[in-house]
Amino acid sequence: MAGGIAVGIETAARRTFASALDWPGWCRSGRDEVAALVALAAAADRYARVARGAGILLEAGGPADLAVVERLPGTPTTAFGAPDVVFALDQRPTDPSGAQELAALVRAAWDELDRVAGHAPAELRRGPRGGGRDRDAIVAHV
Repeated sequence: MAGGIAVGIETAARRTFASALDWPGWCRSGRDEVAALVALAAAADRYARVARGAGILLEAGGPADLAVVERLPGTPTTAFGAPDVVFALDQRPTDPSGAQELAALVRAAWDELDRVAGHAPAELRRGPRGGGRDRDAIVAHV
């Protein structure tokens, strides 16, 4: 399956996002393209739980399974730390079967968030600089 997962890259001055274009919500950042791709591949097992929840098999083992199909410049939102660009594959028409699959993935992602939040303590450990949010604030933000 080498190079089987279509990925879009958006790059700002100090941050790059790699987004799996057929898998809504599977996106990771890094300081450059390579770091973002490594982070995306490292999150494959976590995202595979979402896919399984949607009844879809996701087979991805590492960066070799990723194929960069588009690169776009980032925006101020990208630089801030959130993906923002719309790739060409995001604009393609979706047939009824594809729409049902996308809807199932989105539902499964929300179910996974609910599952994880249900097991997390209300007060979360703070980061090294003391910042962060507690569980309920994160869920409300999302």
